[in-house]
Amino acid sequence: MSDIKSKDAKANDDLVDVEYGNALKTNISDEEIELQQALANYAPGSDAEKRLVRKIDFIMMPAVWLMYILAYIDRQNIGNAKVAGMDKDLALTDDQYAMLLSIFFIGYLICEVPSNLILTRSRPSWYLPGIMIVWGGICAAMSAVHNYEGMLALRFFLGAIEAGFFPGVLYVMTCWYKKAEIGKRFSIFFTASVFSGALSGLLAGAITGNMEGVKGMRGWRWLYLIEGCCTIAFAICLKFILLDFPESSKRLSLDERQLAVVRMLHDRQTTVARHSIKLTHWEAIKAALADPRTYIFIVLFVMDLGSCTISYFIPTIVKSMGYTSVMAQYMTIPIWMVGAVFLVVLSFTADATGDRRWHITGCLGLSFICTIVCVTVGNAKVQYAMLCFYIAGLYTALPLILNWTSEVISLPAEKRAVVVALVNSIGNLSAVYGSRLWPAGDGPNFIKGFATTGAFTGFGALLAASIPILLKFLPKEGRTKAERRILEQEEVVLGETDTATRN
Repeated sequence: MSDIKSKDAKANDDLVDVEYGNALKTNISDEEIELQQALANYAPGSDAEKRLVRKIDFIMMPAVWLMYILAYIDRQNIGNAKVAGMDKDLALTDDQYAMLLSIFFIGYLICEVPSNLILTRSRPSWYLPGIMIVWGGICAAMSAVHNYEGMLALRFFLGAIEAGFFPGVLYVMTCWYKKAEIGKRFSIFFTASVFSGALSGLLAGAITGNMEGVKGMRGWRWLYLIEGCCTIAFAICLKFILLDFPESSKRLSLDERQLAVVRMLHDRQTTVARHSIKLTHWEAIKAALADPRTYIFIVLFVMDLGSCTISYFIPTIVKSMGYTSVMAQYMTIPIWMVGAVFLVVLSFTADATGDRRWHITGCLGLSFICTIVCVTVGNAKVQYAMLCFYIAGLYTALPLILNWTSEVISLPAEKRAVVVALVNSIGNLSAVYGSRLWPAGDGPNFIKGFATTGAFTGFGALLAASIPILLKFLPKEGRTKAERRILEQEEVVLGETDTATRN
């Protein structure tokens, strides 16, 4: 090691970036040399790697799954509260209720990219539970609101704080799992969104049905208070469970951290040199915005997520089929359970086949067919069945689109974090107009909503099928000065590292 250090010192020279006139410093550390040697000797599928993956699964997956259930419940319980009488108590019109849904995603759009950039420079085990505590407190505070304006302000801040969770978890998971591993795990993580729909209906039915009038409070107020307090309690516990990034997580041994880093370098076909060179926040934003592939995936995600705005109106739609308020809450459960089954099964087949294109196309095509049936058939039972498959198609496609995005635009890591956040935040902005597609007066057929989302899902299916063709005509990387600088530095550092390791 001393010989390596002495000869490595010769490699620590100033590199002159002729194109930009900036003096760049490259320091090749002992740790980087060891990582490069480990990468050269890495053999995929070893027993040590299998044990590591099982350990990551055991620690990470239950934690983020529970967090997402709580996040989705706190986001969507407004639909349950509306059916339980919130709209009458606050004297909400259809337009005001739609604005309460929309304002959440305006806060989401504003804060999602900054939040993901902060996450890349912080510890996920602190950051994610921290924002969880804040949004839980906001949810609990909704129980004390007595007018539309107060609820509007709290919904905005709920969106602003919760914006960092979903793309943050996706980014952290892409730092830990290979491309062949991430799909099924992220889809399992995403089942929390459909399970939360079922659990939300179960909790809403139990709370609003049994807590109505207790201590002089309406049932929908108890709903916000209980669910918000539960979120805070779980967040405190999860702080001691979550992992940080592979190179810095203190819950793993040094050998495990090294293996975690090396296997990801091998999977992304990159190098220690490139892994060590970081983009600044502003460089990452410019690189993401300059890449035309970003906009293709944004459009695809908008088509899917714009159709998912129905999730806030499922209790209302089911109620329009003739069920009572409490029964309508329980009748939402089978809809989400069908979605969960589709999501789990198709995520495994997508990973097993390595396919994203046709799985997404098929899911959006299924939802497109369901919208046609819901518009043309007046039978409530048929509509209910189609609603189950409609949700299944939409929610199965969502994680696959985000997986596909992170695979196509994988490096640099800071750019990937921005792209995923942009795709998710702009996609969620579709709720601003999507929330106006389902006024209660359009029931039970909701022609405007299903016709619009039918156009979305139909176009989305065509776009998903054509993306590999479009990508052939687009450059993969190096569209900004910062990215080109990384490629140039990588070439120099690789040459110096090879010399150091040979000597």
